[in-house]
Amino acid sequence: MAAASLTSLAVALGIGLLVGLERGWQARDEAEGQRTAGVRTYAITGLLGGVCGLMPVTPSAIFLGLSFAVAGLVLGAYHVMHARAQGEFSATGAVAGMATFGLGALATLGERDAAVAGAVGMTIMLATKRPLHAWVQRIHWEELRAALILLAMTFLLLPILPNRPVDPWLALNPAVIWELAIAMAAASFAGYVAIRILGEGAGLLVASVAGSLASSTATTANFARISREQPQAARRLGAGALLAGAVMFARLMIVVAILNPSLLAGVVPALATAMLASGGIAGFLLVREARAGSVSGNTRLVLSNPFELRTVLVLAALISVISVLAKILAEHGVGTWILIVAAVSGLADADPPTLSLSHLAGVSVTQGVAAAGIAIAAAANTLGKTVLAGRLGDRAMTRTLAIGNAIAIAGGGVAWLLWPAG
Repeated sequence: MAAASLTSLAVALGIGLLVGLERGWQARDEAEGQRTAGVRTYAITGLLGGVCGLMPVTPSAIFLGLSFAVAGLVLGAYHVMHARAQGEFSATGAVAGMATFGLGALATLGERDAAVAGAVGMTIMLATKRPLHAWVQRIHWEELRAALILLAMTFLLLPILPNRPVDPWLALNPAVIWELAIAMAAASFAGYVAIRILGEGAGLLVASVAGSLASSTATTANFARISREQPQAARRLGAGALLAGAVMFARLMIVVAILNPSLLAGVVPALATAMLASGGIAGFLLVREARAGSVSGNTRLVLSNPFELRTVLVLAALISVISVLAKILAEHGVGTWILIVAAVSGLADADPPTLSLSHLAGVSVTQGVAAAGIAIAAAANTLGKTVLAGRLGDRAMTRTLAIGNAIAIAGGGVAWLLWPAG
C-alpha cells in the first residue's frame, strides 16, 4: 500500500507541476508578489489533492474533512488580511498550510512514508522559489510547446499504439520503438537542460560533458566553429571535443545496460577502453592548456532542443529502418551487412544503431553481431566527428581531435581483439 501511495502522490505532484509550469510561464512577466498562483502553488495543490484522495471514506473522515475545511478558511482569511496589508497576491502560503494539515492527517492514517515523502517534496518546492521562478523566466515558447506535445503523444498516443510487430518481418513494434525514441530524447534533453540552466557561456568542461549528453556530434561541430574564431584556443577545444566523445562512449554503455544487460559484457571492453583513452587524453590536454592559460574560461555552447517532435520522429524512423534491415539481413545469414548498416548509420549518430541492436540482440540478431555492430557504430561516429571537425574547424583543433580519436579507436580495437564478444 505504501509504495502505491508514494506513486500516487508523485503523480499528483507531477500533475500540479505540469499545470503550474504552463501557468507560471504565462504569468512570467508579472512582478514578484503579483502572481496569485504559480509553479509552486499548483504543484502543492496537486499534492494536496493526492493527500485528500488517499484518505479513507469513513465517519471519522467526514469529521477530518470538516476540520480541513475550517483550517482552510482560517488560513485563507489570515492570508487575505496579510495580502491587503502587504499589497501582494499569492496563494502559496494558504495552500501550503492546507497541504501541511492534510499530510499530518495522512501520517496518522497509517501512510507515514507517503506523508513524509509528500512533506519533503513540498518543502523543496517552497525552498526553491527563486530558482524555479528564474527557470520559468528563461523557458522559450518553443521548448514549452515541444515538451507539451511530446507529453501528450507519450501519455495519450503510447497507450493506443499497437504493442506487437506490425510488419511482415516482425521487426517493428510501434510501442517499443516509440518508447526507445522518447527515452533517448529525454536523455539528450537532460544535457540540453543542463546547458540552459548553467548558461550557454558555461565553462569548457561543463559544456563538453553536458553538450555530449545532448549530442556529441553537435558539440564537436560547435567547438570546431569556435576554433576558427579563436585559433589560440584550438587545442583546448579539441580536448573538449575528445571529452565529449568519452561521454558518448559512456552513454552508449548505459543505454545497453538498461535495454539489454546481457549484451553489456560484449561491448564494455571496446567502449570502455575507447572512453578511457579519449577521456585521458582530453584530461591531459585540458590540464596542460589551463596551465598555459591559452584560452578564456568561458566557451559559448548553443544546442538545439533535442526534445522537438521532429527530432524524436526522425530518431524513431531511423530505429525502425535499422531494425527492419537488421532483421532481414539476420534471417538471410548475412551478419556482415548488419555491421555495414551499423557503420553507415553510425557516421551520423551512434544512438539509433545502438538502440536497435540492443533491442534485437538475442532475439533476431546474435549477441556477438549486435555487440560488434554497436562498437562499429561508435567507431564510425568517432571517425565522422573527426571529418566534421576537419571541415568546420581550425587545423590545430582537427589535428588534436584526429590524434586523440585515432588512439581511442585503436585502443578499442585492441580491446575487442583481446576480449571478443561471444
